[in-house]
Amino acid sequence: MIKTKQDRILKELDELFPDAKCELEHGNELELLIAVMLSAQTTDASVNKLTSKLFQKYTSVEDYANASIEQLENDLRSIGLYRNKAKNVKAMCQKLIDDFNGVVPNDHEALQLLPGVGRKTANVVMSEAFGYPAIAVDTHVERIAKRLGFAKKDDSVLTVEKKLMKTIPKQRWIKTHHQLIFFGRYHCKSLNPQCQNCHLIDICKEEKRKKYLKKKS
Repeated sequence: MIKTKQDRILKELDELFPDAKCELEHGNELELLIAVMLSAQTTDASVNKLTSKLFQKYTSVEDYANASIEQLENDLRSIGLYRNKAKNVKAMCQKLIDDFNGVVPNDHEALQLLPGVGRKTANVVMSEAFGYPAIAVDTHVERIAKRLGFAKKDDSVLTVEKKLMKTIPKQRWIKTHHQLIFFGRYHCKSLNPQCQNCHLIDICKEEKRKKYLKKKS
């Protein structure tokens, strides 16, 4: 039985994307961590195209740590912000060697000690690699949370995360995180959202704002 607005949203997400999952291709924790770091302001498809070769060339933390910055930059050149990402990947792998015996830590706070790793990246790694319940708020999740009323328009990313965690059952955090990404990536896009086909249009804060501005003009 649908009791609340949130129940209705979750039911719709289940119907639209029952099998939503991480689309970054990886074979282990290190590859996942690097793929997430590379995905900033870049599509998952672009990252997957790059890592299909990168992960064959570099197979250990030592490979990345010992590579020259120039070499890494050249290998990452096809994606945005490649210079900064090359610097962070090299430094991150050196930090893993120095402080974590070359192993990606199964700890949220420890992950954020790594160069180039923020809260969102740590959340993705904890949930995807280690099965720890978490909701990573990327641009899609933030947009959908605000449009569907989970959060307010001026809420910070951290506030959005906390409100989603408070509203959504913990056992659903990982699943719903991926569903919100899919909903934002393929349905409720930043530009040209598919409002005409949306069953949640009456809930949408953005749609209500547009109607208000149109009526006021």
